[in-house]
Amino acid sequence: MNISIITVGKLKEKYLKMGIDEYAKRLGSYAKIDLIEVPDEKAPEQLSDAEMEIVKKKEAERILAKIGQDTYVIALAIDGKQKTSEQMAKDIESLMTYGRSKVAFVIGGSLGLHDDVLKRADEQQSFGKMTLPHQLMKLVLIEQIYRSFRIIKGEPYHK
Repeated sequence: MNISIITVGKLKEKYLKMGIDEYAKRLGSYAKIDLIEVPDEKAPEQLSDAEMEIVKKKEAERILAKIGQDTYVIALAIDGKQKTSEQMAKDIESLMTYGRSKVAFVIGGSLGLHDDVLKRADEQQSFGKMTLPHQLMKLVLIEQIYRSFRIIKGEPYHK
């Protein structure tokens, strides 16, 4: 299985990068993992709604350029479906079983994802109602993907 994690913005925090790199290394025995960062759109702190839409649209274009036609897309969104780790594992296993070998998880920037990305997504997944920095979300996501493969393989992993 080929899994991409597409994020907006460059990861700068060394401690998060170390954690993400560790899980990417662990995932290597289960799937090919590709960590893709697209540039965030520079914008002032205070934006009008119209300006926010423009920023998200530009970021969406960068994200969508990284997604192939045959890729199953899971957009991380607060309003998406919440899953247990076991359900996420079951869903990943189902994708593998039915020939969906390319899966992309998409994490938006500080303003979230544009509707164009949400429309392209095959599903939306939420990790809860709290807003997390997208850099931290990347670490949480990759850990849950790793946990999913451990569950699929029936291998022990801390609870």
